[in-house]
Amino acid sequence: MTAAAQGTMFSLVGKTALITGASRGIGLAIAQVYARAGANVILNARKPAVLAAALDGIVAEGLGARALPMNAGRHEDAPRLIEEAAAMFGGLDILVNNAAANPIYGPVELATPEIFAKIMNVNLHAPFELAKAARPHMQQRGGGTIINMSSIGGRNPEPGLGIYSVSKAALLSLTRVLAREWGADNITVNAICPGLIKTDFSSALWSNEQTMQHMLRQQPIQRIGERDDIAAMALYLASDAARFTTGATFTVDGGYLA
Repeated sequence: MTAAAQGTMFSLVGKTALITGASRGIGLAIAQVYARAGANVILNARKPAVLAAALDGIVAEGLGARALPMNAGRHEDAPRLIEEAAAMFGGLDILVNNAAANPIYGPVELATPEIFAKIMNVNLHAPFELAKAARPHMQQRGGGTIINMSSIGGRNPEPGLGIYSVSKAALLSLTRVLAREWGADNITVNAICPGLIKTDFSSALWSNEQTMQHMLRQQPIQRIGERDDIAAMALYLASDAARFTTGATFTVDGGYLA
């Protein structure tokens, strides 16, 4: 395969992508990488001001992107979010379910019914409803890509992240279910399990020196992950290079779970 052909395989020109939780962290990094690969990118997050600042950085590069402030964690709003996103560029090819919640850090018994419900709603139910709403738009385009952002906690629960880990394990199962049922539509569904990545969301882990050193001692690659380490995997899964890949889980953790 020529270098030009390889480059084309990772191109997202002509595709439209919606990334939830895209105002910062991993979601923003994915939006930036997708836009640089030629995609029309729609950044979604709850806070308009923070989202606008994130959008400005992408637009300043001369890239195609728009903001869609809405709470992706409200599963009842999923159809409206997808419809508005699809209307922005005339369709939808890629959905990245990145928005997540974890309002508690500590022993699992501290999780109240309200906390349990919130975690499951944002991390599992909302991605399911968004995927369902996106499917008809992808069918109209002859196929599409759904990427669910799980966690290494979904494969091996971490102390202090019990219910969060449960939600992410369920998301891995949902990924396989959708991949099997929607493969005939040429819709691929895959999951990414980030390890310790330096973002605001994971600051409770990496800002604790004892916790971070404990995790790094178990990693063959002795550093904390960067946002672009995850964005690169997300680019592969959204591109034609991954057109025969579905129902798979990709762990990007420096070898922590190896």
